Amino acid sequence: MVEHDFARLCPYGVTFHAGRAYISHTSMETDADAKALLDDMDAGFATALRDTLTVKPDRIVIAMAAEVMRRGVAGGQEFVDQVAQQTGLPVTTGPGAVLAALRRIDAKRVCLLTPYQPESDQLTRAYFEECGFEVVHIEGLRATSATNIAEVSQERIVAALRDLDARGADVLVQVGTNLNASALAASAEHWLSTPFIAMNVATVWHALRESGITDQRGDAGFLLRDH
Repeated sequence: MVEHDFARLCPYGVTFHAGRAYISHTSMETDADAKALLDDMDAGFATALRDTLTVKPDRIVIAMAAEVMRRGVAGGQEFVDQVAQQTGLPVTTGPGAVLAALRRIDAKRVCLLTPYQPESDQLTRAYFEECGFEVVHIEGLRATSATNIAEVSQERIVAALRDLDARGADVLVQVGTNLNASALAASAEHWLSTPFIAMNVATVWHALRESGITDQRGDAGFLLRDH
């Protein structure tokens, strides 16, 4: 969903170029499977970054949320700093973009929607709590593979968001860049009483604004419309 969402949200004159990390172990049926998948991402990251640099980008976007959050706040920042130092470029990440969005709207209490298994959910909870947010509830959709994340139905995502909406948080946050939730960012404002941040929308918003690009649009929720 990353390339689809980024292309849809991309303003005129801006391009996103994807570098793919090879993953041989795509299963996420168990916590051990999910860890093996992330280890594969680690192994393939350097090559993906090398290939991406051939287009001479102005900014690096790391569109793998768990790859950052699994390291914790300090470890995740060290990872990002290493990429910035290696490339000489500014870096946006999904988790970092969401944190910036939460701080922009002064949110304190969050509900999280993820595609993950329990162990990854706990790492996600720990990451947000370490960043100073109260996690009211986390709902993991238990996707069975990396590609199955994108196959989770809109109906299931909507049902999960409606459940989270009743839990009294300041904001609902969808984590996991391959989950098909960005298309709901605008419409959700009509059927949720709580603001909703989709990670891919936040990532594009952060990458654009930090690059000095101020284009706004009304079909992707409040971040790209109002901030």
